[in-house]
Amino acid sequence: MNRLAIIPARGGSKRIPRKNVRPFLGKPIIAYSIAAALESDLFDEVMVSTDDGEIAEVARRYGAKVPFLRSPETAGDFAGTIDVLREVHGRYESTTFSEACCIYATAPFISVDLLHRTLAVLESGRDSVFPVLPYSFPIQRALKMTADGKMLMFQPRHLNSRSQDLEPAYHDCGMFYWYKPNKVLPAGKLWTDNSGCLVLSEMAAQDIDTVDDWRVAEFKYRLLHGIE
Repeated sequence: MNRLAIIPARGGSKRIPRKNVRPFLGKPIIAYSIAAALESDLFDEVMVSTDDGEIAEVARRYGAKVPFLRSPETAGDFAGTIDVLREVHGRYESTTFSEACCIYATAPFISVDLLHRTLAVLESGRDSVFPVLPYSFPIQRALKMTADGKMLMFQPRHLNSRSQDLEPAYHDCGMFYWYKPNKVLPAGKLWTDNSGCLVLSEMAAQDIDTVDDWRVAEFKYRLLHGIE
């Protein structure tokens, strides 16, 4: 199998400036994604897709390849992950990859073991696979607020339902996606009707979109790795 690891890392992050190369417990956060991909020995190539010279320099320093910079079309605020992946695969036109993994640059909890375990799920016959986290409270009992401040339930029929009787729900933890390019690229989406997932514990992942998320991620990472 030919496999490619793609790490998207554009330079224009808004909520956390320079997010993809910001130091996370002593080294640029993107370094964790690069290291896991390289150490897994699963990929023919580990590349970073970026529009930013500094990010490219950091990526190369930690062992990834940056064979080209992103086009303006995939470097803007409205370009989605699938647009970036299509561009990358298009630039590798001489090589057809049977499997690929899109690893986010802000995924310090990624590990070699996790990459291997999720690849096994992909090779069981799925189009794509990604790690998920369980919601900490039943989504069937979620609340909303009206314009005048009144509280309402999204699903009032579950007002008196016991939490343990409700179906568990999960959310993408924003870490990585294994996928088969010939399945997801034509579909234009990473989740298909034949996608799979691997459930992680609350301590094993953290989506990082805000400064508070960043602080929580560092706290979790220290606990998991016994860092004082």
